[in-house]
Amino acid sequence: MKYKLLGRSGLKVSELCLGTMGFGTEAGWGADKDASFAIMDTFANAGGNFLDTANIYKLGTSEKIIGEYLSNHDRDYFVLATKYTLKDNTTNPNASGNNRKNMMRSVEDSLKRLKTDFIDVLYLHIWDDITPIDEILRAMDDLTRQGKVNYVAISDTPAWVVAKGNTLAELMGWSQFIALQVEYSLLARTPERELIPMAKHFGMTITPWAPLGGGALTGKYLRGEQGRIKPESNRLNERSENITKVVVSIADELGVSAGNVALKWTTAQGFSCIPIVGATKANQLEDNLKTIDISLSSEHLQKLDEVSAIQLGFPGDFFREEAVKTNTFGGFYDRVEKRT
Repeated sequence: MKYKLLGRSGLKVSELCLGTMGFGTEAGWGADKDASFAIMDTFANAGGNFLDTANIYKLGTSEKIIGEYLSNHDRDYFVLATKYTLKDNTTNPNASGNNRKNMMRSVEDSLKRLKTDFIDVLYLHIWDDITPIDEILRAMDDLTRQGKVNYVAISDTPAWVVAKGNTLAELMGWSQFIALQVEYSLLARTPERELIPMAKHFGMTITPWAPLGGGALTGKYLRGEQGRIKPESNRLNERSENITKVVVSIADELGVSAGNVALKWTTAQGFSCIPIVGATKANQLEDNLKTIDISLSSEHLQKLDEVSAIQLGFPGDFFREEAVKTNTFGGFYDRVEKRT
Protein backbone atom coordinates (compact mmCIF):
# COMPACT_ATOMS: atom_id res chain seq x y z
CA MET A 1 0.00 0.00 0.00
CA LYS A 2 1.20 3.47 -0.86
CA TYR A 3 0.28 6.56 1.15
CA LYS A 4 -1.22 9.87 0.11
CA LEU A 5 -1.47 13.22 1.83
CA LEU A 6 -5.02 13.99 2.92
CA GLY A 7 -5.88 17.32 1.36
CA ARG A 8 -3.49 20.16 2.13
CA SER A 9 -2.45 18.54 5.39
CA GLY A 10 0.66 16.51 6.14
CA LEU A 11 -1.47 13.56 7.26
CA LYS A 12 -0.39 10.35 5.50
CA VAL A 13 -3.19 7.91 4.74
CA SER A 14 -3.36 4.69 2.75
CA GLU A 15 -4.47 4.90 -0.89
CA LEU A 16 -7.64 3.02 0.00
CA CYS A 17 -9.87 3.77 2.98
CA LEU A 18 -11.69 0.99 4.82
CA GLY A 19 -15.39 1.71 5.18
CA THR A 20 -16.88 0.19 8.32
CA MET A 21 -20.58 0.92 7.92
CA GLY A 22 -21.17 -2.84 7.91
CA PHE A 23 -19.45 -3.53 11.24
CA GLY A 24 -22.29 -4.92 13.36
CA THR A 25 -25.26 -7.13 12.58
CA GLU A 26 -28.15 -4.77 13.30
CA ALA A 27 -30.90 -4.71 10.66
CA GLY A 28 -30.10 -8.32 9.76
CA TRP A 29 -26.89 -7.77 7.81
CA GLY A 30 -23.25 -6.94 8.40
CA ALA A 31 -20.14 -8.38 10.03
CA ASP A 32 -20.01 -9.54 13.62
CA LYS A 33 -17.10 -8.61 15.88
CA ASP A 34 -14.86 -11.51 14.85
CA ALA A 35 -15.45 -10.92 11.14
CA SER A 36 -14.87 -7.18 11.61
CA PHE A 37 -11.60 -7.86 13.42
CA ALA A 38 -10.50 -10.14 10.57
CA ILE A 39 -11.30 -7.41 8.04
CA MET A 40 -9.27 -4.83 9.94
CA ASP A 41 -6.39 -7.31 10.30
CA THR A 42 -6.43 -7.90 6.54
CA PHE A 43 -6.44 -4.16 5.88
CA ALA A 44 -3.63 -3.39 8.33
CA ASN A 45 -1.50 -6.29 7.07
CA ALA A 46 -1.73 -4.80 3.58
CA GLY A 47 -0.50 -1.45 4.89
CA GLY A 48 -3.92 0.15 5.26
CA ASN A 49 -4.25 2.70 8.03
CA PHE A 50 -7.31 4.82 7.07
CA LEU A 51 -10.60 3.81 8.74
CA ASP A 52 -13.97 5.46 8.11
CA THR A 53 -16.96 5.20 10.44
CA ALA A 54 -19.76 7.37 11.87
CA ASN A 55 -21.71 7.75 15.08
CA ILE A 56 -24.82 6.23 13.52
CA TYR A 57 -23.31 3.23 11.73
CA LYS A 58 -25.05 0.15 13.08
CA LEU A 59 -26.47 2.28 15.89
CA GLY A 60 -22.99 2.90 17.25
CA THR A 61 -21.83 -0.72 17.03
CA SER A 62 -19.31 0.09 14.28
CA GLU A 63 -17.52 2.55 16.57
CA LYS A 64 -17.67 0.12 19.48
CA ILE A 65 -16.09 -2.69 17.43
CA ILE A 66 -13.36 -0.37 16.16
CA GLY A 67 -12.74 0.88 19.69
CA GLU A 68 -12.29 -2.64 21.02
CA TYR A 69 -9.96 -3.47 18.14
CA LEU A 70 -7.85 -0.35 18.58
CA SER A 71 -7.52 -0.93 22.31
CA ASN A 72 -5.49 -4.05 21.45
CA HIS A 73 -3.51 -2.52 18.58
CA ASP A 74 -1.32 0.50 17.91
CA ARG A 75 -3.81 3.36 18.03
CA ASP A 76 -1.32 5.84 16.58
CA TYR A 77 -0.82 3.70 13.47
CA PHE A 78 -4.43 4.15 12.40
CA VAL A 79 -6.00 7.30 11.00
CA LEU A 80 -9.52 7.16 12.35
CA ALA A 81 -12.30 9.18 10.73
CA THR A 82 -15.79 9.44 12.15
CA LYS A 83 -18.78 11.72 11.60
CA TYR A 84 -21.42 13.66 13.45
CA THR A 85 -24.83 15.01 12.37
CA LEU A 86 -27.22 12.07 12.11
CA LYS A 87 -29.53 11.18 14.98
CA ASP A 88 -28.70 8.63 17.64
CA ASN A 89 -32.00 9.21 19.44
CA THR A 90 -35.37 10.77 18.67
CA THR A 91 -36.17 12.25 22.08
CA ASN A 92 -33.90 15.28 21.84
CA PRO A 93 -34.29 17.91 19.08
CA ASN A 94 -30.57 18.70 19.40
CA ALA A 95 -29.43 15.08 19.07
CA SER A 96 -29.15 15.59 15.33
CA GLY A 97 -28.12 18.28 12.89
CA ASN A 98 -24.98 20.35 12.40
CA ASN A 99 -25.32 22.62 15.45
CA ARG A 100 -22.54 23.07 17.99
CA LYS A 101 -24.49 21.40 20.81
CA ASN A 102 -24.99 18.22 18.82
CA MET A 103 -21.39 18.24 17.60
CA MET A 104 -19.95 18.42 21.10
CA ARG A 105 -22.35 15.80 22.45
CA SER A 106 -21.82 13.46 19.50
CA VAL A 107 -18.02 13.70 19.62
CA GLU A 108 -17.93 12.92 23.35
CA ASP A 109 -20.11 9.85 22.77
CA SER A 110 -17.97 8.73 19.82
CA LEU A 111 -14.80 9.04 21.90
CA LYS A 112 -16.32 6.76 24.52
CA ARG A 113 -17.43 4.15 21.99
CA LEU A 114 -14.08 4.31 20.20
CA LYS A 115 -12.16 4.06 23.50
CA THR A 116 -9.78 6.78 22.39
CA ASP A 117 -8.80 10.29 23.47
CA PHE A 118 -8.86 11.76 19.99
CA ILE A 119 -10.42 11.48 16.54
CA ASP A 120 -8.05 11.93 13.62
CA VAL A 121 -10.61 13.26 11.13
CA LEU A 122 -14.05 14.54 12.09
CA TYR A 123 -16.56 14.87 9.25
CA LEU A 124 -19.74 16.84 9.19
CA HIS A 125 -21.93 14.05 7.82
CA ILE A 126 -24.79 15.77 5.97
CA TRP A 127 -25.62 19.45 5.54
CA ASP A 128 -28.76 20.40 7.50
CA ASP A 129 -29.31 23.72 5.67
CA ILE A 130 -30.00 25.67 8.88
CA THR A 131 -26.81 25.84 10.94
CA PRO A 132 -24.50 28.74 10.02
CA ILE A 133 -21.20 27.50 8.61
CA ASP A 134 -19.26 29.81 10.96
CA GLU A 135 -20.89 28.12 13.97
CA ILE A 136 -19.75 24.74 12.64
CA LEU A 137 -16.19 25.79 11.89
CA ARG A 138 -15.75 27.63 15.18
CA ALA A 139 -16.89 24.54 17.10
CA MET A 140 -14.67 22.25 15.04
CA ASP A 141 -11.73 24.52 15.65
CA ASP A 142 -12.42 24.39 19.39
CA LEU A 143 -12.28 20.59 19.24
CA THR A 144 -8.94 20.68 17.43
CA ARG A 145 -7.53 23.15 19.97
CA GLN A 146 -8.72 20.84 22.76
CA GLY A 147 -6.87 17.93 21.15
CA LYS A 148 -10.03 15.87 20.71
CA VAL A 149 -9.89 16.18 16.90
CA ASN A 150 -6.81 16.45 14.69
CA TYR A 151 -8.39 17.43 11.34
CA VAL A 152 -11.84 18.37 10.07
CA ALA A 153 -13.66 17.39 6.91
CA ILE A 154 -17.12 17.53 5.38
CA SER A 155 -19.52 15.21 3.57
CA ASP A 156 -22.67 15.48 1.46
CA THR A 157 -22.76 19.27 1.38
CA PRO A 158 -23.27 21.75 -1.49
CA ALA A 159 -20.11 23.09 -3.09
CA TRP A 160 -20.94 26.74 -2.31
CA VAL A 161 -21.23 25.95 1.40
CA VAL A 162 -17.88 24.16 1.50
CA ALA A 163 -16.22 26.96 -0.46
CA LYS A 164 -17.62 29.61 1.88
CA GLY A 165 -16.52 27.55 4.88
CA ASN A 166 -12.93 27.07 3.78
CA THR A 167 -12.60 30.70 2.75
CA LEU A 168 -13.92 31.83 6.12
CA ALA A 169 -11.67 29.36 7.96
CA GLU A 170 -8.61 30.64 6.11
CA LEU A 171 -9.53 34.23 6.94
CA MET A 172 -10.15 33.50 10.62
CA GLY A 173 -7.26 31.10 11.15
CA TRP A 174 -9.57 28.18 11.91
CA SER A 175 -9.07 24.56 10.88
CA GLN A 176 -10.01 24.10 7.23
CA PHE A 177 -11.80 21.12 5.67
CA ILE A 178 -9.15 18.83 4.21
CA ALA A 179 -11.42 16.17 2.70
CA LEU A 180 -14.80 16.00 1.01
CA GLN A 181 -16.84 12.80 1.11
CA VAL A 182 -19.45 12.41 -1.64
CA GLU A 183 -21.03 9.64 -3.67
CA TYR A 184 -18.83 9.21 -6.71
CA SER A 185 -18.42 6.36 -9.16
CA LEU A 186 -18.86 5.48 -12.81
CA LEU A 187 -22.59 5.39 -12.05
CA ALA A 188 -22.63 8.70 -10.15
CA ARG A 189 -20.49 11.38 -11.82
CA THR A 190 -22.58 14.48 -11.04
CA PRO A 191 -20.01 15.74 -8.44
CA GLU A 192 -17.89 16.64 -11.50
CA ARG A 193 -20.20 19.61 -12.08
CA GLU A 194 -19.35 21.66 -8.99
CA LEU A 195 -18.10 19.63 -6.02
CA ILE A 196 -14.94 18.16 -7.50
CA PRO A 197 -13.73 21.36 -9.22
CA MET A 198 -14.30 23.16 -5.90
CA ALA A 199 -12.36 20.50 -3.97
CA LYS A 200 -9.47 20.72 -6.44
CA HIS A 201 -9.32 24.48 -5.99
CA PHE A 202 -9.06 24.16 -2.21
CA GLY A 203 -6.65 21.23 -2.34
CA MET A 204 -9.16 18.87 -0.72
CA THR A 205 -9.06 15.10 -1.15
CA ILE A 206 -12.22 13.43 -2.42
CA THR A 207 -13.15 10.31 -0.42
CA PRO A 208 -15.92 8.71 -2.49
CA TRP A 209 -18.56 6.60 -0.81
CA ALA A 210 -20.23 3.85 -2.86
CA PRO A 211 -17.38 3.82 -5.43
CA LEU A 212 -18.75 0.45 -6.59
CA GLY A 213 -22.29 1.75 -6.93
CA GLY A 214 -23.59 -0.31 -4.03
CA GLY A 215 -22.04 -3.40 -5.58
CA ALA A 216 -23.62 -2.88 -9.01
CA LEU A 217 -20.23 -2.24 -10.65
CA THR A 218 -18.94 -5.63 -9.51
CA GLY A 219 -21.26 -7.15 -12.11
CA LYS A 220 -23.15 -9.23 -9.56
CA TYR A 221 -26.55 -7.95 -10.68
CA LEU A 222 -25.72 -8.76 -14.30
CA ARG A 223 -25.07 -12.28 -13.06
CA GLY A 224 -28.49 -12.36 -11.41
CA GLU A 225 -27.23 -12.24 -7.84
CA GLN A 226 -29.47 -10.64 -5.24
CA GLY A 227 -28.53 -7.70 -3.06
CA ARG A 228 -29.88 -4.88 -0.91
CA ILE A 229 -30.40 -2.45 -3.80
CA LYS A 230 -34.08 -1.87 -4.57
CA PRO A 231 -35.12 -2.97 -8.08
CA GLU A 232 -36.18 0.60 -8.99
CA SER A 233 -32.77 2.04 -8.09
CA ASN A 234 -30.89 4.05 -10.73
CA ARG A 235 -27.97 1.71 -10.06
CA LEU A 236 -29.93 -1.01 -11.86
CA ASN A 237 -31.32 0.91 -14.83
CA GLU A 238 -30.31 0.50 -18.48
CA ARG A 239 -27.58 3.15 -18.30
CA SER A 240 -26.02 1.49 -15.27
CA GLU A 241 -26.15 -1.91 -16.94
CA ASN A 242 -24.39 -0.55 -20.04
CA ILE A 243 -21.65 0.98 -17.90
CA THR A 244 -21.22 -2.22 -15.91
CA LYS A 245 -20.94 -4.29 -19.07
CA VAL A 246 -17.97 -2.18 -20.20
CA VAL A 247 -16.39 -2.51 -16.75
CA VAL A 248 -16.80 -6.29 -16.86
CA SER A 249 -15.40 -6.46 -20.40
CA ILE A 250 -12.24 -4.59 -19.39
CA ALA A 251 -11.93 -6.71 -16.25
CA ASP A 252 -12.11 -9.90 -18.31
CA GLU A 253 -9.47 -8.54 -20.67
CA LEU A 254 -7.11 -7.78 -17.78
CA GLY A 255 -7.91 -10.90 -15.77
CA VAL A 256 -9.05 -8.92 -12.72
CA SER A 257 -12.37 -8.34 -11.01
CA ALA A 258 -14.85 -5.75 -12.24
CA GLY A 259 -14.63 -4.07 -8.85
CA ASN A 260 -10.89 -3.54 -9.34
CA VAL A 261 -11.53 -1.74 -12.65
CA ALA A 262 -14.28 0.47 -11.21
CA LEU A 263 -12.18 1.45 -8.19
CA LYS A 264 -9.10 2.14 -10.30
CA TRP A 265 -11.09 4.46 -12.52
CA THR A 266 -11.97 6.70 -9.55
CA THR A 267 -8.28 7.17 -8.71
CA ALA A 268 -7.33 8.09 -12.29
CA GLN A 269 -9.44 11.23 -12.71
CA GLY A 270 -6.81 13.89 -12.17
CA PHE A 271 -7.62 14.89 -8.61
CA SER A 272 -6.73 13.62 -5.14
CA CYS A 273 -9.04 10.68 -4.54
CA ILE A 274 -9.10 7.93 -1.91
CA PRO A 275 -12.09 5.62 -2.40
CA ILE A 276 -13.82 4.15 0.62
CA VAL A 277 -14.11 0.39 0.24
CA GLY A 278 -16.59 -1.33 2.51
CA ALA A 279 -16.55 -5.01 3.36
CA THR A 280 -18.43 -7.44 5.56
CA LYS A 281 -16.11 -10.34 4.71
CA ALA A 282 -12.32 -10.48 4.60
CA ASN A 283 -12.29 -11.99 1.11
CA GLN A 284 -14.27 -9.02 -0.22
CA LEU A 285 -11.61 -6.68 1.08
CA GLU A 286 -8.83 -8.90 -0.25
CA ASP A 287 -10.25 -8.50 -3.74
CA ASN A 288 -10.60 -4.72 -3.37
CA LEU A 289 -6.98 -4.49 -2.25
CA LYS A 290 -5.84 -5.93 -5.57
CA THR A 291 -6.90 -2.62 -7.12
CA ILE A 292 -3.61 -1.00 -6.10
CA ASP A 293 -1.64 -3.38 -8.32
CA ILE A 294 -3.52 -2.92 -11.59
CA SER A 295 -3.30 -0.20 -14.23
CA LEU A 296 -5.77 0.96 -16.85
CA SER A 297 -4.60 2.04 -20.31
CA SER A 298 -5.68 5.33 -21.85
CA GLU A 299 -7.96 3.28 -24.13
CA HIS A 300 -9.60 1.63 -21.12
CA LEU A 301 -10.13 4.97 -19.43
CA GLN A 302 -11.57 6.47 -22.60
CA LYS A 303 -14.11 3.64 -22.93
CA LEU A 304 -15.17 4.05 -19.31
CA ASP A 305 -15.35 7.83 -19.60
CA GLU A 306 -17.47 7.67 -22.73
CA VAL A 307 -19.99 5.10 -21.55
CA SER A 308 -20.49 6.90 -18.21
CA ALA A 309 -20.36 10.49 -19.48
CA ILE A 310 -22.87 12.98 -18.11
CA GLN A 311 -23.95 16.43 -19.19
CA LEU A 312 -22.25 18.99 -17.00
CA GLY A 313 -24.96 21.54 -17.72
CA PHE A 314 -24.29 25.25 -17.43
CA PRO A 315 -21.61 26.51 -17.13
CA GLY A 316 -19.53 23.32 -17.52
CA ASP A 317 -20.72 22.39 -20.99
CA PHE A 318 -20.77 26.07 -22.02
CA PHE A 319 -17.04 26.38 -21.24
CA ARG A 320 -16.34 23.43 -23.54
CA GLU A 321 -17.96 25.01 -26.61
CA GLU A 322 -15.42 25.74 -29.34
CA ALA A 323 -16.69 29.26 -29.89
CA VAL A 324 -16.37 30.04 -26.19
CA LYS A 325 -12.82 28.64 -26.07
CA THR A 326 -11.85 30.59 -29.17
CA ASN A 327 -13.20 33.87 -27.86
CA THR A 328 -11.90 33.40 -24.33
CA PHE A 329 -8.39 32.35 -25.35
CA GLY A 330 -8.07 34.19 -28.65
CA GLY A 331 -7.25 31.00 -30.54
CA PHE A 332 -4.55 29.90 -28.07
CA TYR A 333 -6.64 27.43 -26.05
CA ASP A 334 -4.60 24.35 -27.02
CA ARG A 335 -1.30 26.18 -26.48
CA VAL A 336 -1.92 27.52 -22.97
CA GLU A 337 -1.07 25.45 -19.87
CA LYS A 338 -4.16 24.56 -17.85
CA ARG A 339 -4.30 24.37 -14.08
CA THR A 340 -4.78 20.86 -12.67
